[in-house]
Amino acid sequence: MYVCMCKAITDKQIIDAVDNGLQNFDEIQNDLGVGTNCGACREYAQELVSERLADQLAYPAKS
Repeated sequence: MYVCMCKAITDKQIIDAVDNGLQNFDEIQNDLGVGTNCGACREYAQELVSERLADQLAYPAKS
C-alpha cells in the first residue's frame, strides 16, 4: 500500500528500511524521502516505523 503518494513510497519499503537497520523516522526520511514533500503521510509513516521497531524489540531476529 502506498504511504507517500508524492514519492511513491510503500509500507513495505518503510518496513524493509527498518529491517535493514535504519533506526528512526529521520533516517527513513533521509533514505526514502517519505514525508518530505506535502507531509500528509508523515504521521502514518512515523507510526509504521515505531511499530516495526517495537516488533523487533519484542521478537528479536534469531542469529
